[in-house]
Amino acid sequence: MEQQNSYTKEELLTMAQGKIFGIKNAKLPQEPMLMVDRILYISESGGKYGKGEITAELDISPSDWFFHCHFKGDPVMPGCLGLDGMWQLVGFFLTWGGAKGKGRALGVADVKFRGQVRPYHEKITYRIDIKKLLKKPSSVIWGDGELCVDDRVIYSAKNLQVGLFKNLIYDFGDDPALDTF
Repeated sequence: MEQQNSYTKEELLTMAQGKIFGIKNAKLPQEPMLMVDRILYISESGGKYGKGEITAELDISPSDWFFHCHFKGDPVMPGCLGLDGMWQLVGFFLTWGGAKGKGRALGVADVKFRGQVRPYHEKITYRIDIKKLLKKPSSVIWGDGELCVDDRVIYSAKNLQVGLFKNLIYDFGDDPALDTF
């Protein structure tokens, strides 16, 4: 069976509820933290390193929640939200590829901001190149990402890292502060 290589907003929201890859596996965040409206293309091959790639978009509206609190009279999307969108996509790739567990962002080696997302922009385009993927004993992935507005790269991130973990303490009703991760 051929794997799906694009996803609509409705499908991404279904994944946020645990209905695509299973309730016990990684999920995307729900709105308003979901920083992706559609995945235009996802593939296990291609990209800069030949290990996979993702292209996705987020529609921008002056009514987006973050513009009303960051900053009054000077609205700008927080850079951390664009970075989180990249982590969401890298984690999605790992789960889409069949890895099991709950996703956690693990780090990023280098982030550069060369512009801003403002209310007058219409959309963000994300481009992710998968760099490395390990599935045993735990699933961990590394990717490089770019965030573009108006066909201009304004954020870049090297070595975005996401891991999937099984049997987190919280899963069993214990105190999440006891998690080993």
